[in-house]
Amino acid sequence: MTTRVIIVRHGQSTYNAQKRIQGRCDQSVLTEKGEAQAGRVAAALGGVDIAALYHSPLQRAAQTAEIIAQHLHLDCPCTPSPQLLEVDLPLWEGLSREDVQAQYPEAYQQWHDRPGEFSMMVNGQAHYPVRSLYAQSQSFWQTLLQEHQGETVLIVAHNGINRCLIMSALGMDAARYQSIQQSNCCINILNFSGGWGDPVQAESLNQLSHMGIILPSFRPPHNQLRILLVRHGETDWNREGRFQGIQDIPLNDNGRAQAGQAADYLKTVQIDAAVSSPMLRPKETAEIILEHHPGVALALEPQFCEIGHGLWEGKLETEIEAAYPGLLAQWKTAPETVQMPEGENLQQVWDRVMTAWDAMVEGYSNGEAKTLLVVAHDAVNKCILCALMGLAPQDIWAIKQGNGAVTVIDYPQGAGSEPIIQTLNLTTYLGSGILDTTAAGAL
Repeated sequence: MTTRVIIVRHGQSTYNAQKRIQGRCDQSVLTEKGEAQAGRVAAALGGVDIAALYHSPLQRAAQTAEIIAQHLHLDCPCTPSPQLLEVDLPLWEGLSREDVQAQYPEAYQQWHDRPGEFSMMVNGQAHYPVRSLYAQSQSFWQTLLQEHQGETVLIVAHNGINRCLIMSALGMDAARYQSIQQSNCCINILNFSGGWGDPVQAESLNQLSHMGIILPSFRPPHNQLRILLVRHGETDWNREGRFQGIQDIPLNDNGRAQAGQAADYLKTVQIDAAVSSPMLRPKETAEIILEHHPGVALALEPQFCEIGHGLWEGKLETEIEAAYPGLLAQWKTAPETVQMPEGENLQQVWDRVMTAWDAMVEGYSNGEAKTLLVVAHDAVNKCILCALMGLAPQDIWAIKQGNGAVTVIDYPQGAGSEPIIQTLNLTTYLGSGILDTTAAGAL
């Protein structure tokens, strides 16, 4: 019984507009823009059956929650929780980022480069803001999941605590704090399969299309590399639940429509180069997207081909279970331990894909800002994202990749810099709202 948790960051606040550090300071309130943003979140959540709403007690989050609740006419109470308070930065609160950089240059650099180690002296004692916030998020999850099994819960909080909620749920280390973007009034969706410690899936992160924002904005410096990672559109075998692997199954009519919808959504986004798996389904998806970007050549990368399922290919789950009793269940619970009959295992896929990925990032990091389109497959994309998020092959089910979905990855200073997941598994342009309703077929 899945528990769906929708996590929202508060709308623009007065301190956001002034580019001042907020932390747990409660002087900051929503701007008019922030209030309008909260209303847009409510519109995006229309039709979602929300059983409970929890929010940070700080004004900017409480106001956002109240606006959402009023617009949706929620019957459930808006419950403030101290476990949703923002990161505690007592020495920096109220200061501008420029003032913090000037007064605490080494600490500010550590905050960005090594957030898990970052500390400040408070009343003569070392305080570790990110570590403390991470532990706070773990405590919140344990309480929430005990009380709301099988329900949909809405959380309205802050940039830092949202990052820690996502990271702790997925098993990411606190050192990855700066690797997940959280924009004002973004929407994240996590699906919990059970209680704390049971598998969790990130269905989407940092959705912004409901705000009228196509993709999150670039952050300096100017030699940034942005990668639009796309999964191919639907095939008949996706729809039927057949394992595809390296069988060269083409897009079906719905898959071509999905590729067209992705193309229309991205038509105003500058794309400087494109790479695809050479298989029919991602190649056609890429070609449809590039129809709006004449002059961009499509390079093919054989190492981005889908996992080889061997003797499973073309089969339904019932057929696989009959031929290989218990192996399918093992694939679903411990995928890293499965050697596909006459096919690959996940480590083999991981190694070939990440070798090609790292070489690609290096090759396109030549000091000029650019956006690269990459179109591949479910397992391939999951391996890439797990690697970039500090996860392992065993964690591939923690990442959702819908047919035709777009994920945005930034390398702020090109190859060698820590990647930032700007948005994950964006499917709103496919017409189903904030939820991914693409085919749940086999890989």
